[in-house]
Amino acid sequence: MHEKRWQSCAMTVNGLPQHIRYNIDTVEHLFLPLLRRLTQMQRRAGRRVIAFLAAPPATGKSTLLQFLERLVREHADLTQMQALGMDGFHYPNRYLETHTILRDGVEIPLKSIKGAPETFDVPALAAKLCAAKNGRTLFPVYDRRIHDVVPDALTVDAPILLIEGNWLLLDEEPWRGLRPLADYSVRIDAPAAFLRDRLIARKVQGGLSEAEATAFCEASDARNVERFAAHAGAADEVWRMEADGDFVRV
Repeated sequence: MHEKRWQSCAMTVNGLPQHIRYNIDTVEHLFLPLLRRLTQMQRRAGRRVIAFLAAPPATGKSTLLQFLERLVREHADLTQMQALGMDGFHYPNRYLETHTILRDGVEIPLKSIKGAPETFDVPALAAKLCAAKNGRTLFPVYDRRIHDVVPDALTVDAPILLIEGNWLLLDEEPWRGLRPLADYSVRIDAPAAFLRDRLIARKVQGGLSEAEATAFCEASDARNVERFAAHAGAADEVWRMEADGDFVRV
């Protein structure tokens, strides 16, 4: 087995600086073929194409899509694509703080499980996807510096939209209604144990202490990882995230 060759670059993702690396062979044989498929799909259809990337927390979805967007700019044969996140459709903090959910027989504030499927405004996401299919629209974003939603922050107008999120393909209501809005879908799977350390590190980078980050992971993120694994939903292609951060198609 040959040694992997890594390509590194610095990026800003969700308002935070990131130093990322990808296997050059994965770029050539997984990422670029996906982008070429979407380009061909858009040219055949003659309209805007929407692709979903669904993956559990801490698999680097936002970073990956931003990198794919960069790849498109570097290859003249590819149609312009725009990376968008589902996290902008979190309910705002003021909503999460004043609404509750029954979990394990206890009524708790939605903010305590932020990131779970119940903390997203699915009808708003569906409406924006429909609007995007029919023309130019505005998308909200989630800013990790303020840990809240910024409405109508991005103009959506590219011929191909790459949309990432944990629950885009979730096989539960009301999420099932989103799947027909996607022309193509990719799902990334990863072992739960591998994701735990990544989740805690991300929360620490976002400003929590190690103890706070660990507690949040156990109460919220770990459950989301389990829920994704159990109800992730079907996709047109499935990738697996490896322990070194690389991806393989399965």
